[in-house]
Order: sequence, then C-alpha cells, then structure tokens
Amino acid sequence: MKRFNLFITLLLALAWSGCSVSKNVPLPNAAPETFRDASSTDSAGIGAISMKSFMNDQTIQNLIDTALVRNYDMQIALKNINAAEVLFKQSKLGNIPELKLQVTANSTRPSDNSLNGLTLREFVGGTTHIEDYSANAGLFWEADIWGKIRSQKAAALAAFLQTEEARKAVQTRLVADVAQGYYNLLKLDAQLEIAKKNLNLNDSTLSIINLQFDAGQVTSLAIQQAQALQLNAAQLIPLLEQNIVLQENALSVLIGISPKAVSRGNRLDQMVVPNDLEAGFPSAMLSRRPDIKSAEFDLDAANAKVGIAKAGLYPSLVITASGGVNSFKASNWFNVPASLFGLVTGGITQPIFQRGQLRSNLELAKIDREKKVIQFRQTVLNAVGEVSDELTKVQKLNSQFSIAAKRTQTLQEASKNAGLLFRSGLANYLEVITAQGNLLQSELEMANIKTEQLDAVVALYRSLGGGWQ
Repeated sequence: MKRFNLFITLLLALAWSGCSVSKNVPLPNAAPETFRDASSTDSAGIGAISMKSFMNDQTIQNLIDTALVRNYDMQIALKNINAAEVLFKQSKLGNIPELKLQVTANSTRPSDNSLNGLTLREFVGGTTHIEDYSANAGLFWEADIWGKIRSQKAAALAAFLQTEEARKAVQTRLVADVAQGYYNLLKLDAQLEIAKKNLNLNDSTLSIINLQFDAGQVTSLAIQQAQALQLNAAQLIPLLEQNIVLQENALSVLIGISPKAVSRGNRLDQMVVPNDLEAGFPSAMLSRRPDIKSAEFDLDAANAKVGIAKAGLYPSLVITASGGVNSFKASNWFNVPASLFGLVTGGITQPIFQRGQLRSNLELAKIDREKKVIQFRQTVLNAVGEVSDELTKVQKLNSQFSIAAKRTQTLQEASKNAGLLFRSGLANYLEVITAQGNLLQSELEMANIKTEQLDAVVALYRSLGGGWQ
C-alpha cells in the first residue's frame, strides 16, 4: 500500500511537471515601418548581403580574413561562446536525477557507563568498539512541478545565444574598422601624391619668379610668397608620411599582427562608391543586428528568471533513494543478500516564512524584466537612428563629392591658365600663387570627401546588421 501511495505521488508530480507559474512578457514591437527619407524596393536591404559580396576588394577581404582569425577581441568572444556552451549543456541535465556513490567505514568507542557501552557489552561481549561498514549509491531527484528547471534551461539558453550575438557584434565592428582603416590609408596615399605634385609645381613657379627677380620685373616679396607656398606643400609631406606609418601600425594591430607595411590593391580614385544602396525595412534589420538580438535574448533570460523566482514560492517535491550493503563487521560487509539495504523517501517542502526574501526576489525579477523591455526599445530606437544618420551621410556626401569634383576641375584649369598667362607676362605672381594654393586645398578636400563616402557606405552596411554573414 505504501509503495502504491508513493507511485501515485510520483505520477502527480510528473503530471504537474512543466506547469509554468509565470507568463512571459512578449517582445515589444518597437520599430517604425520605414526609415526616414528612405524608399526601399528591397525589403531586406544591403544588410542581408554577405560580407565578401558587399566588400569585393580582394585586399580588404584578405585583411578581414586575417583579422577574424587573429584579432584578440574576436578570440575572446569565441572563448566566451565556449564557456556559455558548457553551462548550457550542463543546464540541459536539470531533469536527470543526481547519483552519488559513497563508501564509509568507522569505528566508535562508547563510554562503558553509557547506554551504548552497556548495550555493547550485553549483546556483543568481548569488544569495546562499535564498527560500521557501508557502501551505497544515493539518488536525488526534484520534480519540476512549477517549471523552475525549465526556466533555468531557458535562462542558460538565452545566455548562450547572447554570447553568439556578442561575437557577431565584435565581427561587424571589426569588419567595418578594417575597411575604414584601409580606406584612410588610401586617402593618405592620395594626399601624399597631391602634396608632392604641388611641390613640384611650386618649384617650377619659384624658378620663374627668381628669373623675373633677376631681370628686375618683380621684388623680393614675390620670391618670399612663392617660397612660403612651396614650404606649405613641403611641410605636408613628412606629416602625411608619418600618418601613413601610424595608420599601417594601427591596421596591423587591429588584424592581430606585428606593425608592418600594408600592401595596397587599388588607389583611392579607383575605389567605386556603390549607388542605390537599399536600406530595406526596419523589421528586417531587427532580425540581423547583433545588439538587438542580444537585447531580445536578455528579455528571454529575464522572463526565465521571473519564472524561477515565482516557482520558489511554491512547494517542491524531492524524491531520494539509496541502497547498498551495510555491516558492523568488515568480514560480512559484502555478504549478499544479508548485508543489502534500501531506502526510498519523498518529501514536499513549502516555504512559509523567510523574512520576505522569496517575495522580494520575485518583485526584483519583475522589475528587472521591465527594465529589459525598456532597454530593448532603446536599442531598437538607437539602431533606427543610426541607420537614418548613415543614410543621410551617404546621400549628402554624394552631393558634396559632385560639387568638389567640379570645383577641383575648375581650379585645375585655372592653375594651368594662370601659369601660361604668367609666363606670357599677362598675369602676376599673386594670381599664380593663389590658383596653386586653392588647387592644393581642393584636391586634399576631395580625397577627404571620397574617403568619407566609402566610410559612410561601410557604416550603413554595419548599422543594417551586415558584416557577420
């Protein structure tokens, strides 16, 4: 009859097992229907394109491949995934009983005047020691009546998935940083070439002015102003050479190698800025951005923790069993079946008063869950704002580059004409110096804008969740 009652108890526990006492808060719909000033025909957008397809420059791909293997932040992210995976695998065993093996041997010498001493002399005789030898296997199992173990599994799964999203976030940032670092290197190369070209042009102008000075056509002021312009271009050269080395060092460290020269595949003017960049719909971005997915898993974990805290308020059913061999003589220790013993117990524990600790834990878990909802909304809002910013940059930088290109072309013609007129005596040295100075600044600015265009395209790609595919 007792075995039947225990069997009924176990059946009821299994029937209740998995019942949840907490209702999960659903993921809020925090994204707008479209991005600001964006009209997309492709719902997915460029964020769905693989990294190698979007960044098809072979040199950039080689740098990124090296960075993904050797960058230390990336290696740490992978180790975090391994650690979270171990914890998740361990949590999946929560419904399996614990089993422990125990072997003990002890000897006790009771007082002769104690009850144990008197009893020992009466029934055993000839000995003053009580010996006990035991070898048993013990089993412990807690029924998941209120879904506490299932909630623990859900929390561990969310933590594991968060580490994977953290790895993706590191990768998207790494991909963007490598590409933008390489673009900056190409910009510095272009500006160095511009500075050297203008230095040669200034040398030619200074030579002509010196000849005119010798002929008495100009004063020493003309030579001084021409020399100042020449020195301005000359000063840029060591500065740009310094910045090139610093950028190469930074890029080398970023990809996880010792600082060294970085090979270039193309010049800045050969890099193509893609047109018609599709942003897609914000709803598609939500499923790709690692920070948003991480916030989503954070909310899943908070839901699970509320379930764990609430389950702590309800009764818990624990079944224990043990069995093995026991004897008070070592010679009879493994005498089977005489030394065999077994024990099965079941207990229900209901917390009654713990100074409000369990109730406080539940309230704190609910508050934390509400915070996660707010943080998710904030993360989505920040992401939408970031995409809108990059879209604006891409559009306006295209307009700036078109204007800068026309301005540079005009100044190139003006500088050329000023030089011809100066040699013919139809223009003075000030007009030549002014034209050459304006051309230098315009060409340097044009290289800056071209680099900003390329950087904005990469930033838009990353903000849409691209770079980890």
